[in-house]
Amino acid sequence: MADVMLMKEIETTADRLGIDLATVDLDSISLPPGQDFGIVSDDEDVLQGGDNPELDIGFGNIIIVDNLPVVPREKFDKLEGVIRKIYSQIGVIKEDGLWMPIDPETQKTLGYCFIEFNSPLEAELAREKTNGYKLDRSHIFAVNMFDEFDTFMKVPDKWAPPEFTPYTSGENLQHWLTDEKARDQFVIRAGSDTEVLWNDARQLKPEPVYKRAFWTESFVQWSPLGTYLATVHRQGAAVWGGASTFNRLMRYAHPQVKLVDFSPGERYLVTYSSHEPSNPRDANRVVINIFDVRTGKVMRDFKGSADDFAIGGTGGVAGVAWPVFRWAGGKEDKYFARIGKNIISVYETETFSLIDKKSLKVENVVDFCWSPTDPILALFVPELGDHPARVSLMQIPSKDELRQKNLFSVSDCKMYWQSNGDYLAVKVDRYTKTKKSTYTGFELFRVRERDIPIEVFELENKNDKIIAFAWEPKGHRFAVIHGDNPRPDISFYSMRSANNTDKVKKLTTLKGKQANALFWSPTGRFVILAGLKGFNGQLEFYNVDELETMATAEHFMATDIEWDPTGRYVATAVTSVHEMENGFNIWSFNGKLLYRILKDHFFQFLWRPRPPSFLSPEKEEEIAKNLKKYSKKYEAEDQDVSMLLSEQDREKRRMLKEEWEKWLNEWKRLHEEEKLERQTLRDGEVSDEEEEYEAKEVEVEEILDVSEEVLSFEE
Repeated sequence: MADVMLMKEIETTADRLGIDLATVDLDSISLPPGQDFGIVSDDEDVLQGGDNPELDIGFGNIIIVDNLPVVPREKFDKLEGVIRKIYSQIGVIKEDGLWMPIDPETQKTLGYCFIEFNSPLEAELAREKTNGYKLDRSHIFAVNMFDEFDTFMKVPDKWAPPEFTPYTSGENLQHWLTDEKARDQFVIRAGSDTEVLWNDARQLKPEPVYKRAFWTESFVQWSPLGTYLATVHRQGAAVWGGASTFNRLMRYAHPQVKLVDFSPGERYLVTYSSHEPSNPRDANRVVINIFDVRTGKVMRDFKGSADDFAIGGTGGVAGVAWPVFRWAGGKEDKYFARIGKNIISVYETETFSLIDKKSLKVENVVDFCWSPTDPILALFVPELGDHPARVSLMQIPSKDELRQKNLFSVSDCKMYWQSNGDYLAVKVDRYTKTKKSTYTGFELFRVRERDIPIEVFELENKNDKIIAFAWEPKGHRFAVIHGDNPRPDISFYSMRSANNTDKVKKLTTLKGKQANALFWSPTGRFVILAGLKGFNGQLEFYNVDELETMATAEHFMATDIEWDPTGRYVATAVTSVHEMENGFNIWSFNGKLLYRILKDHFFQFLWRPRPPSFLSPEKEEEIAKNLKKYSKKYEAEDQDVSMLLSEQDREKRRMLKEEWEKWLNEWKRLHEEEKLERQTLRDGEVSDEEEEYEAKEVEVEEILDVSEEVLSFEE
């Protein structure tokens, strides 16, 4: 009734204004923003409910299920019930959301149906779970998204050869390695800017390479060999590379991507996102894509709830361990694996399917890690009932167990591989007999030796708390920080003894150090003993070959420490975790501060990785022996740079001197111009020199006191 009255008012107003409503397209009329002129919206009753209506855009929540049985009308309800039962377990089917077309001539179904879910995520999950589902021997479901229908319809009936595209050579992505000064690059993020710079230690400053504002929406990440720089955006990820311009090489569509991870050989990029479910009681929906880096093609995707990917500890987002998939060592990128409930799923990249088409069953497994160089898995299984805990080494793809060690009274376990895969250290926290406390020991696996011997190793005081453990890269030594804060001890050990027996040899112990972290040089030999967080950035540069401290220093409130890939320089940074002193310092390997850069809102510092050297170990050893011969050239260059810097310093001092003399002469000129004025102020005294002044005695009469006295005269 109200609508009729409102329409009559409009018609009356139109007649008064002389407007013919028949010629007016009412649907094309739009009101100014925020004004309704008393016209109630059709959606007003919906909006007043307080909830934001979910408007379906497109048909992303509809799937097509093909290869269904063709049945007559009397069996229609039974088939619909079976289909509804299967798909109701995956998502919520909308009211009247299941439709099976019927052939009007035969009155039988056409062998397919349309199912409409509440959300596109449920539709995607339904396709993933039921595509290939075997209803019976003759009917295997083929499930597709309705949105893909147009794509299928555009496929031509006849095959046509692809268009030939002439080859065009791309930019040399390794050009940065040919720098004549043998410098390394690093990337920083501060505020909205991302910058790539050269570390020009000779000039004691960074040299800009490329700078861009709003290059990423969260973080940047180098690929393991330094070829690509990955950025993260709402629409997905992208990789960039080049000599100096950093062109975009490829984009990877993955809406709301949160994390990325490269395979060791840079062939694949793994992306991760997490989405809110339509039902608040459900877990977050996780989507993981594995892309071919060069082509941008999705090689395999994994979807499921956050609970499906949360096994194996935390470290990612929403309880999901990151990286979910861990890659086998080496540049081949042949295998990757993930941990599940009582299983480890190992995939090979030739077909991106499970090895032997089944997961590796390991009851109660909680952790695993790959050798950095070989397809060998190290697994940890905690104690369960009467079964002891154990660590196993397993060869892939044969799944043969190479070595196993049973462990008893275990409260916790951590595994550490040496960078060459020569050794595996297993740190085991064990309960004492009373079960009221724990102590720590190590199981050291010598992986390269026959039958993989294992040595049990404990500190002299096995009750010492282990604060940090780290292997020497490419070496045979390891360091342990142990004891109680604030001044724990640091011990160094070697896996090689003097008589080549399989015994760990202690090198030295440093007593009472303010350190809680170890940072080995990537080439070994040198290590930084760092006191971060509560120790406010204490640094000690230590030479393990000579067992001596090279330097001690401090970078107040330092949050991050990172060696450059050559082991020549090290960066310490204070990120925006702290509000003050944001920026980074660059040090030499022996602890000399080279330069300091302050940056407000400083977020990231990352050295650009270098690919492994093509030199053989024998050639590297020869260069090390004849280093003085090779170093002459660089010493001469360093001397030239030193002379240039000295010349620049002399030029700077000369310019400062000239500026001073110019300023002095200007003041002398002003002094001369004001001479008469000064003479007037001195009552005619000509000279400006105090020693030429003539001293004069001036007598001044001064009345000290005046008094009146009345005298009386007697007659």
